[in-house]
Amino acid sequence: MHIIKSALSCFLKRSQWVVLSCALCLVLCGCYNKGQLSPDAWDLTAQQLDSISFYTTHHYTQNYNFLVRADSLMLIEQHPVEMLSEMPVDTIVIYKGNPIVVADITTIPADTIDSVWVKVARDQLTFGWIHEHDMLKGVSPDDPISQFIDFFSNKHLLIFLAFLVVVCASYGLRKLLRLGSKLVHFNDIPSFYPTLLCLLIAMSATLYSSIQMFGAESWRHFYYHPTLNPYAVPAHLSLFLISVWAIIIVALTCVMETRRLLPVGQALIYLLGLAAVCAVVYVVFSVSTLYYIGYPLLIAYVVFALRRYFRFARAHFRCGNCGMKLHAKGVCPHCGAVNT
Repeated sequence: MHIIKSALSCFLKRSQWVVLSCALCLVLCGCYNKGQLSPDAWDLTAQQLDSISFYTTHHYTQNYNFLVRADSLMLIEQHPVEMLSEMPVDTIVIYKGNPIVVADITTIPADTIDSVWVKVARDQLTFGWIHEHDMLKGVSPDDPISQFIDFFSNKHLLIFLAFLVVVCASYGLRKLLRLGSKLVHFNDIPSFYPTLLCLLIAMSATLYSSIQMFGAESWRHFYYHPTLNPYAVPAHLSLFLISVWAIIIVALTCVMETRRLLPVGQALIYLLGLAAVCAVVYVVFSVSTLYYIGYPLLIAYVVFALRRYFRFARAHFRCGNCGMKLHAKGVCPHCGAVNT
């Protein structure tokens, strides 16, 4: 039985490194096919050149798909020139959740409100014109990654989540500490992965907010054309995507490590506590960075997390019987053997 336990422990350790190695290979081996340029690739018409020029500044063009997220959008069926000439026009309304496609784009310099008009279509029978700024306020790209970004880019939502998460997590973490449960940074397991996960989330949240502040145009282009390939975007976005992949990999490793070191019930409680800490870390750094407080706060948090781990969580001994990590000599909590 003792041999079986040792073999199982060895297998779990090896399988953990296999998962890490495979995930790292998937990220490093990702490729981006730019395609081949045809001989007449730049033999373009004036209309195509205008379309490319519009695309570079507005990040979308004809045939781009949006999803209505406002309660409703009002379109005019006639050409905008007729409305500007004070001619009677008909209107139609599209509602929240409707997918729409950009059918045409025109510029009317005489319009003092917004010179750019966009013709959008919900289907073959429902289409009309709308000011670009009115449209963009009420739509988001019809892509799951863009929808995810849109949800977590809402500052009011982040502030509300920050308050809600901090209050709920503080209450829950206080209860866990009173019960003597394992908790990252305070009563941690002898594994560096939970601490590493919290640090990665803090750095990613800080980088995410920094890109929104200092690289707004590149982030806007990424928002309209999202990808999970870190090699298909500029360096700062590539670093952000690599950090996201690293969070996923380390999170899976945390689950494996926790299951290996703790019984099922305690492992579940520990992982819930870890999720609460990660949620607090995300909202705190994503919001505080918008006001430049996040940068010194990140340095302080890195120092705090590393000191807590190396001082209280790092295991300096191993059981001579089962090989499990121990904080101090004495009775092994895993097999009961006495280590002197």
